[in-house]
Amino acid sequence: MREFQRMCLVHYHEIGLKGHNRSTFEMRLLRNLEAHVADFPVVTIIRISGRLCVFIKEGTDYDTACRIADVISRVPGVARVSCGYVCDRDLDEMYVAAERAVNDAGAFETFKVKARRNHTDFPVDSMEMNQLVGAYLCEKFPDKKVQMKGQDLTVCVEVVQGSVYVYAHSLRGIGGLPVGSAGKVVCLLSSGIDSPVAAWRVARRGAVCIGVHFSGRPQTSATSEYLVDEIAHVLEQTGCMARVYVVPFGDVQRQIAGTVPPSLRVICYRRLMFRVAEALARKEGAKALVTGESLGQVASQTLENIMATNAAVKLPVFRPLIGSDKLEIIEQAESLGTYEISSQDAPDCCTLFMPRSPETHAKLETVEAAEAGLPLDEWAAQLADAAEATDYRCPAYKPKKRAKTDKPAE
Repeated sequence: MREFQRMCLVHYHEIGLKGHNRSTFEMRLLRNLEAHVADFPVVTIIRISGRLCVFIKEGTDYDTACRIADVISRVPGVARVSCGYVCDRDLDEMYVAAERAVNDAGAFETFKVKARRNHTDFPVDSMEMNQLVGAYLCEKFPDKKVQMKGQDLTVCVEVVQGSVYVYAHSLRGIGGLPVGSAGKVVCLLSSGIDSPVAAWRVARRGAVCIGVHFSGRPQTSATSEYLVDEIAHVLEQTGCMARVYVVPFGDVQRQIAGTVPPSLRVICYRRLMFRVAEALARKEGAKALVTGESLGQVASQTLENIMATNAAVKLPVFRPLIGSDKLEIIEQAESLGTYEISSQDAPDCCTLFMPRSPETHAKLETVEAAEAGLPLDEWAAQLADAAEATDYRCPAYKPKKRAKTDKPAE
């Protein structure tokens, strides 16, 4: 009996609900996966009926195949990934492939076989395959029991087009849509806990994320910039961050602090940040802004203050965390791998020139009156021009023409 080629079968959910443009989403996911497994012994990735198949080089061991599956499971658009074998449409080969898949899966006491065929040109129907493969495995593993519900192990056998895919090890993916299938957004990215989670959530909906970090430099150190770079490197592992602009905001922030009433400083800072982010969004061709705000979490995140901030820009502002509490956000940050980075103290523009008693229910007309003497349009243009860009690995992102201040990620 010949050796079987290892493969990872990629299952999706939402993409399968698409209509005539389904192939566009499939190809976007395929290209993203190609980039993320480029450093592994992968031969090719193909589209088959209702899923993608990642073919792994012959001779690759099971642990490496599992690492490939783990990387795939964290790519947006993947609902589930299964690690197993591909064989010909021959019952004897299916039996042996199923036995090897079971041996790979580790310790178990109970199992069941779940077989199906996509086309009736294969003479054995799904029910009969269940019986035949199950009987073979009972013979090979006499001390194990068949159990239809609550089983330890499910051995799947799928006859799809001209091949059979057999697997017993599956990982749950993060679901959503492939990055690059829903346009670009600009994300206000601090070194804190919330904004990286917000960026990840919109990336999971198919958006390409461009980060904008407002540094307190030169009024503060550049520590927050280093933390944001670390966060971006974590997010780029799944293609969820394409580029980050760092805006030196300290000097302008000091001028605002010396001009507007102390209680309105935070709102005026944020309104200018939104203007700068919008200018960068226009440059990038992005269609929306994204923030990590959660309703009522801090003084600047009341309904009145959010409305006053929104009024500074014309682009829509998305707030993926608006209904989440802090514990939910922390749990997701821990899962993403950004929490430990964000937990480090770093002086940035958020802690610079902060008033003792910020306004929690600002009126737009009062805010606009306080800003009346400030050259906001001029500042926004200058800050956007001064922004320093760093690119990260995002297969769906095609960078704009690089400026002298742009630099690749190290």
